[in-house]
Amino acid sequence: MTGNDDPTTAAAGRPTTPERLRGAPGFLSRRLYQAYSAAWLRHVDTTLTGPQFAVLTAVREYPDVDQGSLAACVALDRSTMADVCKRLEDRSLIRRDTAPSDGRRKLLSLTDQGATLFDDVSAKVARLHAELMGVPDGASDGDGEFAALLAELDRLAERWEKVAEG
Repeated sequence: MTGNDDPTTAAAGRPTTPERLRGAPGFLSRRLYQAYSAAWLRHVDTTLTGPQFAVLTAVREYPDVDQGSLAACVALDRSTMADVCKRLEDRSLIRRDTAPSDGRRKLLSLTDQGATLFDDVSAKVARLHAELMGVPDGASDGDGEFAALLAELDRLAERWEKVAEG
């Protein structure tokens, strides 16, 4: 029996993913994230990361809100958020101003350059999401099956976060 005759190997002679892993939510989540990261680099931007885009999105939605408050809404811990914001500030995409009432708080806002990049990248992100999710051309992201899947993923994320918190 050759490797290609063995049902545990793919056509290229490599092992297939074990069923135990195919049924493991964490493994599948990591696999999806790896594929998403690769697609992001190819189709969206090679210098702006997904977490950086998330921060730009939150800053656009909530201008002049403090960095610590936005960390939770973009699913970043405080130290990662500080690092991401520093990088965005170094690229002149956001401003971090000290809050007048508390010198420890940093208030975030988009620069003109950040707003321009956000608009450009947002269009690319929308196209990527539509392609990844199989949304037909001209359909809204809020349509039917896609919206239901996003709602289910959001519900799962909330459950997983509660489990992680203990």
